[in-house]
Amino acid sequence: MALTGQQYLDSLSDGREVWLGGERVADVGQHPAFRMAARSIARLYDTLHEPEHQRVIGWETDRGILSHRAFRVARTRNHLKERAAAMRHWARLHYGFMARSPDYKAGLAVSMGASPDFFEPFGDNCTHWYQRLADDVLFMNHVGVNPMVDRSKRPHELPDINVRVVAERDDGFVVSGAKMVGTAAAFTHCNLVFSFSPVPLDADDSDFALIFVVPSAAAGLKMISRPSYELKAAGSTPFDYPLSSRFDENDATLVFDKVFIPWENCLVFRDADRANRFFTHAQVTQNLMLHGAVRFAVKMEFMTGLLIKLAQQNGTIGMRGVRVRVGEVISYTQMFAALVRDACAAPDPGPNGTVAPAHRSIFALRSLAPMIYPKVREIMQLVGGGGFIQLPSSSADLLSTELRPYIDLFYQGTEASALQRIKLWKLAWDAIGTEFGGRQELFERCYAGNIDNVRLENLFLAEHNGDLERLTGVVEECLGDYDLGGWQVSPWKD
Repeated sequence: MALTGQQYLDSLSDGREVWLGGERVADVGQHPAFRMAARSIARLYDTLHEPEHQRVIGWETDRGILSHRAFRVARTRNHLKERAAAMRHWARLHYGFMARSPDYKAGLAVSMGASPDFFEPFGDNCTHWYQRLADDVLFMNHVGVNPMVDRSKRPHELPDINVRVVAERDDGFVVSGAKMVGTAAAFTHCNLVFSFSPVPLDADDSDFALIFVVPSAAAGLKMISRPSYELKAAGSTPFDYPLSSRFDENDATLVFDKVFIPWENCLVFRDADRANRFFTHAQVTQNLMLHGAVRFAVKMEFMTGLLIKLAQQNGTIGMRGVRVRVGEVISYTQMFAALVRDACAAPDPGPNGTVAPAHRSIFALRSLAPMIYPKVREIMQLVGGGGFIQLPSSSADLLSTELRPYIDLFYQGTEASALQRIKLWKLAWDAIGTEFGGRQELFERCYAGNIDNVRLENLFLAEHNGDLERLTGVVEECLGDYDLGGWQVSPWKD
């Protein structure tokens, strides 16, 4: 059955090896660099057991167990719509800022549940993990990108760097190497490890052609975290850092130092062809990106509302230039919401009678979001201008009896007290200007993959799904309407 929030927090005390600032974190759920984000995730789990939320997000599996609808293998467009609605419900609890919540990797789980035959001879493992993930709503992460040591070399040319088999045993195999970037890895129960590279694996890369699940507390697995924005915010108050203090999902490099993987956790072993085709055949990108699309649409709603309130409080909402920019951002928000709807309303057929979100909508959104989010952030900077700099250093300034009269006078906004104005602008600055805000832009630019590849994939798809011929065919039809002798077709001919 789906974990409760407290059960989730308790599950983090499993001896996992998380490193931050040169020290091993004793308890992720209690450490000041992680505890508030962990509570944000725990809150999601609690909603599964609350009737008012359960009506939207709850789903009973074939085994009669309460789960999240994101884990349901879709067989109709309504299943996809319900999945998206459940994801939206959770995303609104963190305003779209936590991209790796447990329902994200549900997209991988449903891909596994829909096509276990692809993973033969490990198909039973695939079914087992799908059922286990769905029944407990386990928080699974994934890591596929190799460390940025030398991107010009193939995996087998960096044998000491990339994750590979170093020993094979009767009961499993042993791996060493590293993977990046493990977003939210410190908060997860397990991680799916695969190979993601611009260059397909070949026979020389067989030791690297792996897909397996590894528990977050596996012996020999080290998570080296980036700096914690939550830790910095912990020294202040939520008034100063309302987002980074609770939604910093952190990122980590996962180091495998002779980690044992039992055969029951293996999905692909030394099979370059399956490792290469895994994402496309199982429609993994489409299922994963439905969550990414829903979450991004929710985040865009939040950012749009934030922009409008900034302009209102600054007294610039009536200026034509500002209104043009606000209208532009509103159009982006509506576009992403429409792409989500279309992805569910016109699904692609999937394996074994299943359906997947429409690839045309998903890949278009995947290409557009990295271009639009930086633009939205820039528009917020332009509309806010110096207002982001004219902010007190911390909430302590507002508590100073000596400073407060000056702050009340000089920091007030249009029909807003100084307290109201500062509270809003600090929220906006945390969204776009702090380290947390900067990381948010980088994440939205890059998390869906290499930017150039993401754009190229739309062309690759068009070349293989008939769109290229359909699009050029329209032009050919127009060219056929006339020649040097004049019109060739009615109603223009003669």
